[in-house]
Amino acid sequence: MGLAMNRVLVLGLGSPIISDDAVGLHIVRAVDRMGLGVDVREEPVGGMELIPMVLDYDTVVIVDAIQTKAHPPGSIYVFDMDDFEPTIASSSAHDVNLATAFEYGKKYYPGRMPIKVHLVAIEAGDLYTVQEVLTPEVEDTIPEAVDIIRELVQKSKE
Repeated sequence: MGLAMNRVLVLGLGSPIISDDAVGLHIVRAVDRMGLGVDVREEPVGGMELIPMVLDYDTVVIVDAIQTKAHPPGSIYVFDMDDFEPTIASSSAHDVNLATAFEYGKKYYPGRMPIKVHLVAIEAGDLYTVQEVLTPEVEDTIPEAVDIIRELVQKSKE
């Protein structure tokens, strides 16, 4: 009896025309060029709209911009879904955070939501300027973020 295939999705989120908000898209393009044998997808959405995209994957790595202002632009954060447990809340479907959306997904699609979810978040410097260029500090982070994602993907296949 062979081992079941571990389906992995690397999902980049962001707007392609809002400066650092596009960092997730840039990173997943670099991941795709590496040929890691995983599905790669770019999306300008969030919240509940993510649920159909992640169904039937074992592991999902979400890559997105974040703005905490607690660290300099280009800082990389790596979270697991468990890190977001305290943020689960009942709210409008138009304003649902990641943890709440995935909790809904587990309820309405039992057994079809990912077993493991990682969020690789890059501290953004500019989330307001309409331009297709990242700030230099954020752009310089791409190779390190790609390495982190490669490690997460390799661990998911073990």
